Amino acid sequence: MRVSSGVPGFDELVEGGLLKDRLYVVSGPPGSGKTTFSSQFITQGAKEGENCLYITMHETEEELVQDMAGYDFGFDRVMASGKVQFLNLLTDSGKRTITQFGTDSGLTNRLVAFLEQQNIDRAVVDSTMLLQHFFDNLSEEITGFLSALKQTDTTIVLISEMTDPSSYADEHYLAHGVVFFHNYLESGGMTR
Repeated sequence: MRVSSGVPGFDELVEGGLLKDRLYVVSGPPGSGKTTFSSQFITQGAKEGENCLYITMHETEEELVQDMAGYDFGFDRVMASGKVQFLNLLTDSGKRTITQFGTDSGLTNRLVAFLEQQNIDRAVVDSTMLLQHFFDNLSEEITGFLSALKQTDTTIVLISEMTDPSSYADEHYLAHGVVFFHNYLESGGMTR
């Protein structure tokens, strides 16, 4: 079964949408459209009545809504309606929320318990770069983190910064699929 990304033209490129309950990495340099794609993915899920979660470690809900205000795919409306749970793991309230789930300590166990207990259908994790705040041995723990997320019944988009297109990170190999975004300099300016 496939789920719609909510991105015009994308679902046709991937034979009808993203496979349900899989982990996808959206990777590219800053400004290439990763957050916009992920916001469209979450918006589409909310419009379809799915339980959705947006996890971030670097911006507030208000900042994200403002960033998406220039687009008309309804992100602001689904966020205002409460159809999408928003969790900033670097805030005190975000930390309190996540620690209520699971009996084992650590971000991985608690996030998996949160996804399962809240019956989350779609989630965005923004981003792998900021996971270093939670993990001591980044490479080893990212592998465990992604392996655990892959076992959930949640379709997950994981945002990954990629500044060197010839260098792949652990998450690129561990995901069920990878979508690369690029910026190109053309005569009229930047093209994504």
